[in-house]
Amino acid sequence: MASLKFTHAVVCRIPLSFRTRAEIELEEAKRQHEAYVRLLRELGLDVIELPPDESLPECVFVEDTAVVCNGIALITRPGAPTRIKEVETIRAVLKKELDLPIVEIGDESAKLDGGDVLFTGREFFVGLSEWTNEAGARAVAAAFPEFPCTPVKVAESRHLKALVSMAGPDVICVGAGKAAQEVLKRIEREATFSYQTLTVPEDIAANVLYVNGTLIHRSEDEIPESCKVFAERVDFAQRALNMSELAKAGSGLTSCCLLFRRTRHIRSL
Repeated sequence: MASLKFTHAVVCRIPLSFRTRAEIELEEAKRQHEAYVRLLRELGLDVIELPPDESLPECVFVEDTAVVCNGIALITRPGAPTRIKEVETIRAVLKKELDLPIVEIGDESAKLDGGDVLFTGREFFVGLSEWTNEAGARAVAAAFPEFPCTPVKVAESRHLKALVSMAGPDVICVGAGKAAQEVLKRIEREATFSYQTLTVPEDIAANVLYVNGTLIHRSEDEIPESCKVFAERVDFAQRALNMSELAKAGSGLTSCCLLFRRTRHIRSL
């Protein structure tokens, strides 16, 4: 089993062009992102912040650009062609600045967004969605052959991790809605290992971030009923973050960082 403890995170600051994604209050979105980054640092992570790129409105969503596990980085092939430059930036950072071994996807037909890749610490589930296809799932399996890898159909126009995410060791957080529950059934049917489930009444609460023994979830203002569930069911540290403005562009808590563990010294950007 790979550890769900992390030493580093890569994030990207929000560009002015981000406001074009939706009716976003840009300054509030920046404040929310700054609080997010600050919390990652408080939890002991070495956070590498990339500058915003005005030509890439979605560059803040770094999760989609790579899958990092066991010290290896698989560079994705995002389903949206407009995001190819984001991948080039992340590849350069992971390879040149962080000295991580890089795996490229050779199949040109493959589509893969990191937001569709759920790693449980024991195995991978890859959502087959609007942004990720079977060839993308095969690329994950090939990059990390030491772990089982199972494709899971996602019916709605959502990334897999918008519906299910890891809330702790062997604990899957899942929304109560129909689409999320259908995905959970597929995971339970195909999983190599057994997991506990934490079901939250608000689907937007299902995307959580478990970092070094702390569960990060959205604020009580956004998910009042789910916060009650977290308080009742989770017996380890919790922190809440307001993601209201970032969420207008489809962001979840996992979307804005690449987490990984490494021990060698790296250079600061």
